[in-house]
Amino acid sequence: MEHDWVETETSGCDLGDARLNRRLGSMLTALAERPGKSLPTALQDWSNTKAAYRFFANGNVSEDKILEGHFSASSERFQATSGPILILQDTTEFSFTRTAPEKIGFTKSSTGRKEKDGRFRQHTLCVLLMHASLAITLEGLPLGMTAAKFWSRAKFKGTAALKRKVNPTRVPIEQKESMRWLDNQRRSCDLTGAPERCIHVGDRESDIYVLYCLAEELGTSFLVRSCADHLAEDGDTTIARVMAATQSSGRHEVRFRDAKGKTQRAALVVRHATMTVRPPIGKQKRYRYQQLQIIHAEELNPPEDRAPILWKLITNLPVETHADAVSKLEWYCPALEDRDLLQNPEDRMPYRRVTPHHG
Repeated sequence: MEHDWVETETSGCDLGDARLNRRLGSMLTALAERPGKSLPTALQDWSNTKAAYRFFANGNVSEDKILEGHFSASSERFQATSGPILILQDTTEFSFTRTAPEKIGFTKSSTGRKEKDGRFRQHTLCVLLMHASLAITLEGLPLGMTAAKFWSRAKFKGTAALKRKVNPTRVPIEQKESMRWLDNQRRSCDLTGAPERCIHVGDRESDIYVLYCLAEELGTSFLVRSCADHLAEDGDTTIARVMAATQSSGRHEVRFRDAKGKTQRAALVVRHATMTVRPPIGKQKRYRYQQLQIIHAEELNPPEDRAPILWKLITNLPVETHADAVSKLEWYCPALEDRDLLQNPEDRMPYRRVTPHHG
């Protein structure tokens, strides 16, 4: 009974060989008993460790096939619920040092600690990235991942140089890492089969006008923290200017833990407005304007020992009242006293990023 979850999460997984399926289950069981440990430590003996290495080296094994069962289970859990479901998107970076960096995804050379002979250790830094979408209920119950994308920066080598020559808004989204936000939005809608129930939540990196257009196309919702001051109304003004002239709808108190783990409270002044948001100038011929809701929440009288809270959210969900605005703020950062919400009020997302394992 203790490991029934393994069967649940792998029953929809077919690696093309019953032995591979069994090996996946046994590895998951071992890793669950010793979370955070390396494969040799988790698997306890050299025989199982070698079997695990053979498993990952098998040409029939890929991250998509490994996760296939989990995605199926996530879909079933989604179907067993009702009402809106938050789809949280964020990126995790895994760093490795390797003698053959081309096999992982070379990022840069780095200087390590000083050796006994006085020279500094040189090593190559390799990075893999994972962009995941996690479905949770409005009460915070996780239902599982609905999409995951893995890549290395080598795939987008040259994009940064291109941006130095061309206006970044004119670089096709398909050539940018930002494409991951759109891919996961589409995959999550396909997996759940109910895009109208999904609310895709993202940090400031997801403030992409094309994403808003894709959401309209898919019939789904989004709630993201804005970083760009988009053109607004007739195009002669911006979101920031419109919001500066918008009256406050009221106040809202949030509770969170600061970087030292101390519980703090903050009073926020809330403003919200519905306005026409226009695409960047370089994309105005391709994408039409959107009627979107903007929510700004700014801290009153912030203390001097930390940065003030300032959240600027943009959504295609209806926001007609102060209560509507507060509910969206709580979806982005649930203000519940019994949760460790934020290590820092400037964190981009309310959910803590997984700490990469350096190996």
